[in-house]
Amino acid sequence: MPEKNIIIAIDGHSSCGKSTLAKDLATTLNFTYIDTGAMYRAITLKCLQTNVNIEDEAALQNVLIHTSISYDHILDTLQLLLDGQPVDDLIRLPEVAHWVSPVARIPVVRRFLVDIQRKTGNAFQRVIMDGRDIGTVVFPDAAIKLFVTADLNIRARRRYDELVSKGLDISYEDVKNNLEQRDLIDSTREDSPLKKADDAILIDTTFHSINSQLEEALRIVKAKLLTI
Repeated sequence: MPEKNIIIAIDGHSSCGKSTLAKDLATTLNFTYIDTGAMYRAITLKCLQTNVNIEDEAALQNVLIHTSISYDHILDTLQLLLDGQPVDDLIRLPEVAHWVSPVARIPVVRRFLVDIQRKTGNAFQRVIMDGRDIGTVVFPDAAIKLFVTADLNIRARRRYDELVSKGLDISYEDVKNNLEQRDLIDSTREDSPLKKADDAILIDTTFHSINSQLEEALRIVKAKLLTI
């Protein structure tokens, strides 16, 4: 009998530590990690590269038809590919961060990526997926759901420090304003807004270190896995 497919859905706000938490959980539990937010960033990058008007649905649909999003192991690391090319560094640029929420709220984009996300998640026996709507839309029947958040000022400081460490010239206020705008767009969009699933367990990382947030999540997940 084949092993049961187990999906852990981790949703939450931008820069709250959910991606770090998801990666650490995946490594500790030997699950495959999939960052669905990166897929939206990849589509945003494609929109910027093609200079498409995102308000023109027909033009945007044409771009999507000629776009492929996939994963492949490169140097023993599972990497996101846009049209066959690795883009993990390019999708983290500030210009992509600025436009990702407006692009991600477009229904045709969400439908395109939700289908890819479901196929990707079902391709692995044990997978952790993080994003904005994994537990509510993509995999509402996920075995385990976590919702991660943190204070806005803490999130802005973490994101600012990360960007500065990469050599980017950006102000803390610009980072904070970007996060505020993304929160507003993500939580108020008509199509699959960011919200905590009724059966998701909340983890607030405001006062957590990377190690302590992992410890809390492991305690929750291991207890849940015993019931599956």
